[in-house]
Amino acid sequence: MTAQRLLAHARDLEPTVRDAAEETERTGTLPASLVTLLRDSGLFAVLVPQEVGGEGADLLTAMEAIEIVSRADGSTGWSLMANCTATALTAAHCGDRAVEAIFGASDGRAILAGMLAPGGTSIVVDGGYRMSGEYRFGSGSGHADWLGAGTLVIVNGKPRKLTSGAAEVRVVVVPRDAVVFRGNWDVFGLNGTGSFDYAVPEQFVDDDFSYELTRLQPRRGARLFEIGVFGFSSLGHAAVALGITARALAEIARLAPGKKRLGYRDGVGNHPIFLHEFAHHEAMYQAARAYTYDVFGKAQSLLDDGGELPDELRQRFRQALTYVHRVGSEVVEWCYRWAGTDALRNPHPLGRCMRDMHGATQHLFVDPLSYVDAAPSLVASWRGTDGFSPEHT
Repeated sequence: MTAQRLLAHARDLEPTVRDAAEETERTGTLPASLVTLLRDSGLFAVLVPQEVGGEGADLLTAMEAIEIVSRADGSTGWSLMANCTATALTAAHCGDRAVEAIFGASDGRAILAGMLAPGGTSIVVDGGYRMSGEYRFGSGSGHADWLGAGTLVIVNGKPRKLTSGAAEVRVVVVPRDAVVFRGNWDVFGLNGTGSFDYAVPEQFVDDDFSYELTRLQPRRGARLFEIGVFGFSSLGHAAVALGITARALAEIARLAPGKKRLGYRDGVGNHPIFLHEFAHHEAMYQAARAYTYDVFGKAQSLLDDGGELPDELRQRFRQALTYVHRVGSEVVEWCYRWAGTDALRNPHPLGRCMRDMHGATQHLFVDPLSYVDAAPSLVASWRGTDGFSPEHT
């Protein structure tokens, strides 16, 4: 089965990803040898429709694969997340000529990256767009073959509107050699993600090499693309946070029993205070993970059964994402504190988990406003019930 094979590949790669983590962090991007292994494993194409040479996996398989790789190294998992979602969205939504040019020559193994939020403009011209822009946080761009770039669509000097009244944001896809990289990725955490700033000089882009950002109906591939860009972003970022959190728990579980500290008769890992708090924080992780997989599992099941995704479930995507990051940052901090000066010294994995987790919490999707935005639908789902949310009965 596709799912079992892909997850086996992810687990087989864990030791290699761990061994490369220090080099990844030092150089700011994935080593070429690791990129080749990830490409050959099919993980970059985990969500790409099978009809264009991808793996066509389901949402939970993709999430678990990203989580496994993130457990080995947060930066590598983050790059995989950014690449596999950008690649899949391009394969699902771009026109046929673009898909043939991008995926036909690579047997479905092309790698895409980019900032899909609007950093530039696309002026409507015959056959496509005259676009340009400046972009930040091109995660995974260090090894990408093609770059996506979000743009505001301009017609007669004004932003073009969607039927909803919102300004149209169109993602254009350009080859790597059409992009100017700024090479300025120097950060506190997630150092190895290659999230370079880049510019797209003014150029013509054929309409086939573009798609509207909020598009839900794919041109090709399964209905899972109906979760949309925001759903995929929530899934991917949550998986990274879960992987980093799991690694921190594993590291402190190995370290604590042999760690000596003033006032403790034995290793701190055998003390009731540590054991009590480990059980508590491990439960926090398990609960957050179970809820996140439940939310996206429900979405997958609904789509597989021919149903439509209700607004409440879409709001739970970002609720779960933000919750996972809150839980993850607390759990990782706790693990770091109990590790003491061991984690303070580079290149200890717990120090990297601490940096990467706090880097992850700064993403714009993990803002407290996500709770505020989700709350009306969640409150409505509880209103008139006897204590059980309809979503979970």
